[in-house]
Amino acid sequence: MCNFISTIKSGNEHFYLTKNDLKGKKFKEFKEYNKSFWQKEICGHGAINFFYPDVTGEHWECEDFSSQKNFPSCVVEDIKKGNFRGIGICIDILNNEGKKKYEKITQPAWAEYNKITQPAWAEYEKIEQPAWAEYKKITQPAWAEYKKITQPASAEYNKIKQSAWAEYKKITQPTSAEYNKIKQSAWAEYDKIVQSAFWDIATQRKFRNKKWK
Repeated sequence: MCNFISTIKSGNEHFYLTKNDLKGKKFKEFKEYNKSFWQKEICGHGAINFFYPDVTGEHWECEDFSSQKNFPSCVVEDIKKGNFRGIGICIDILNNEGKKKYEKITQPAWAEYNKITQPAWAEYEKIEQPAWAEYKKITQPAWAEYKKITQPASAEYNKIKQSAWAEYKKITQPTSAEYNKIKQSAWAEYDKIVQSAFWDIATQRKFRNKKWK
């Protein structure tokens, strides 16, 4: 997984995603293609390649926001304009006043995210742990027998293991799917709040540290 900010450098140009890319048909296609991970993948080179398949070049990235000198001028300009809203955030460009303002908004959102996801995780663990214990109970003797006899027992061990694994997945998948559904929905809401809070603050010069004025 790539980091924010990632670009593809082709000659003297840097290609990357901005908030303008998070609209329309192509963005819908990207979300469909990366159903479970699009929010984490949107800042990386894979996303850039998806949106701009004809662009080739060096995969460049930098997450050191201690100075705007670490970034090409086009990226610096887009950061200051808030054009990375929805792509990522860079807390280090804020001064202390800006960070406090950001935390005041996002901490309750994080608490709400945990409040929503923790019961779902607890329910998943309640079902998963006994299922895993049963899986181990079935496969460990087979593994011990396999090690004792080695090759002749390999096929039998794999047969038992596959059957036990299929049973484990059958038990855990519905709860796992429900947990992931709840988690993704809660994360989307949290991320929306975080992105909005950060960029509303970061686009105001008074809240950026002196190296990002």
